[in-house]
Amino acid sequence: MSTARPSLAAAPREVTGKKVAKLRQDGRLPAVVYGRDVESNSVSIDAREFEALRRQVGPNTLLDLKVAGRKAAPVLVHDVQLHRVTRRPLHVDLYVVRMTEELTVDVPLVADGESEAVAVHGGTLLHVTEHVRVRALPDKLPQSIHYSIESLATFDDAIHVSDLDVPADATLLTDPGEIVAKVLPPRVEIEEAPAVEEAAEAAAAAEGEAPEGGAPPAEAPEGGNSESGEES
Repeated sequence: MSTARPSLAAAPREVTGKKVAKLRQDGRLPAVVYGRDVESNSVSIDAREFEALRRQVGPNTLLDLKVAGRKAAPVLVHDVQLHRVTRRPLHVDLYVVRMTEELTVDVPLVADGESEAVAVHGGTLLHVTEHVRVRALPDKLPQSIHYSIESLATFDDAIHVSDLDVPADATLLTDPGEIVAKVLPPRVEIEEAPAVEEAAEAAAAAEGEAPEGGAPPAEAPEGGNSESGEES
């Protein structure tokens, strides 16, 4: 019986180390396949195919990996090494899963709706927690968890992990008391009173005027040195 899982083709790879740069130039992406009681294998995958697949599926999507036409194995993309500048993938870790064993993964949170505290009162929405950790069977892993921010009507309101709608076939491991989102009040800038500014300007003007009939400012004695630090 066929499955609806996306598939990914791979080829055995013998090139390692710095020589994989040539592999990338040819449009192939180095990868490693491993898992519990599974021997680690070096493979390569089509870089464009992998990029297209990443845009279509979630971070916890199971893939059917076929190496050199052999029987497909269910894998998760465990890690992707990215180029620091271009952010293109450089290397991929593919983890072979057992369909009867639960896995622990991080699931991204997605905020939906509109908050009155933001739209009406000018607050700033703060995403305190962006992921939660859950445990589930490989084919039951959530890709994301959505939550509504419409309950954030005032600056005192908050959404907690306990408020999330977690699928029944997944176990939440994150502390239920953690805050997911809240709204911060707008910053208020305090303007200085005009009377204080006028008084400060008047004081500055008075200091710059010489008193009537007063003695002229003293002059430095002839031959004096205005800089300190002269050697003795």
